[in-house]
Order: sequence, then C-alpha cells, then structure tokens
Amino acid sequence: MQSGILLIDKPEGVTSFEVVRRARRALKVRKIGHLGTLDPFATGLLPLCLKEATKLVPFLLPEPKTYRARLKLGVATDTQDFTGKIAAQSDALPTAAEVRRVAGGFVGQLEQVPPMYSAVHHQGERLYELARRGEAVDREPRQVTVYFLSVERVALPLVDFTVSCSQGTYIRTLAADLGAALGCGAHLVALRRLAVGPFRVEEALPLTALMELTLEELDARIIPLGRCLPGMRQISVDPEQARRLRQGQPLVWAGNGAAGEEQVQVLEGLNLVAVARIKGAAPQRLVSPVRVFAREV
Repeated sequence: MQSGILLIDKPEGVTSFEVVRRARRALKVRKIGHLGTLDPFATGLLPLCLKEATKLVPFLLPEPKTYRARLKLGVATDTQDFTGKIAAQSDALPTAAEVRRVAGGFVGQLEQVPPMYSAVHHQGERLYELARRGEAVDREPRQVTVYFLSVERVALPLVDFTVSCSQGTYIRTLAADLGAALGCGAHLVALRRLAVGPFRVEEALPLTALMELTLEELDARIIPLGRCLPGMRQISVDPEQARRLRQGQPLVWAGNGAAGEEQVQVLEGLNLVAVARIKGAAPQRLVSPVRVFAREV
C-alpha cells in the first residue's frame, strides 16, 4: 500500500476515529491520520493520510474547509446542535430578508468563543469533559476567518447555507452566533463537509468501500505524495540531490524564482522528496528541508 491520501465520505453516526480504525484494518496500514475531525452527526469529506502522508498534515490542515449546513432558528441548545438540551426558545422569528442581511455580516475575520462541548483544552482537561460534569468555564475567543457564506434557502425556521472557513472554525458556533445576532437563537441540525483545500467530496469513497474493494483497488484510489500539495510550487532535483535532502542537508539552488523566502515541494521525478524553504537571491539560493519523505520502492 503506497503512501498518500485516501478520500472517504464519512456517513452520519460514525466518529472520525472509527473511520481511521476501519481504514487501518482494511488497508493493513497502522500509520493513518486525518485532516480535521468531523462530529459523529456530520457527514462528508474526511481525507485520510496514509504512512508518509501523515507528515503532510501540518501543511494541509490550515487549508480552507467548505461545508453545507442547516440551522434551526428559534431554539438554542447547550451543545449548539440538535444533540443537546434546549437552552432557550423564541417564537419571534426574523424574515428571510433579515436572515440574509445578518448572515452577510459573518464574512471576514471573526472572533469565536469555543463551545463547551469541544476538544479544546482547559487546564489539562478537554472542555467537553467539563461540560459533561455540568461545569462551565470562561473561554478566550479565537480569531477565525469565514471566506464566504451563502444563504441557499430559507424555509423558516430552517436555514440552509454554504460556508468556506479557516482551520478551527466551529460551524455550530457560527450557527449559534447567527441565531444570537438575529435575536431568536439557533442550533445546527445538519452538516456536510464538501471540501478540504484541493480535495472534494465528489472524489471520495463511501466508508463501505473499505470492506468492499480489494487492496489493489483501494491502492489505485490513493492520491500519491507527489500530487497531495497542488497549491505549493514544485522544484525538481536529481537522485544525488534527493539523497542529500533526505539526509537533512541543504542544497544550493540555481533555479528560477523571486528573491526572498519561499516554501516549495521538492520532487525527484514523481516522488516527493521534501517540503523545503528556499532563501536568498538568484542565481544561488539555498534550499533547506523542512520535512523529508522516505522514498518508496
């Protein structure tokens, strides 16, 4: 089984950890990570990083994520989604025009207070562990970015929207904050992840495919390392240069590129050798490896 990324369409009612567990068993690969947890009730794209591709997680996790979501106005819950207990209710619902107008203010840099039912740490414990004991603590707001938010349908009390956002954005908190801004409260009732950076749910396999396809068929669906960072500039090296980079040695680079510092992916043929930083000015710039990848035979 080659290193790379396997795209899975996670079904409702399954945890992200359970997807990883099943993948380890089906693929006979122990080293598997993923690009961002989905709540059990959420569905959609869960990219699995296999073997050497786990080293790509720091470079891919910050990529924008796109979701299709549904919220219900007039009811706020303690978990900010339909799995929680009702915390407040209101019969005074806004108009569809008001929903669209207020939602337009939730684009750009925002401050979010992490929900109590989240995996954020507080004094050595997860917030959800405190919440399950009935404890609530003050949480520092975090800055997140919403790149776009489009209200697709308003059928009160339900609102469907599509949102693209930065790492660390809680969509259920976004729904709750929108409900608060509208003065009636809201909670999330459905969530589907459509994209993580360059990866799309349309390209993903259903979870059942892990047991239905052969190892050869699954291997053919893995995105190889050399194609996992399409947004990062590529440079090519020869076998000797690749060997030196894998040993952590910097190279003098005479290739093109603007002066200054730049992060690039280094390939030997189709094989990813390293993610590296180029510093200095042409014609002699220094390439220093940040993360190296073992060559697979």
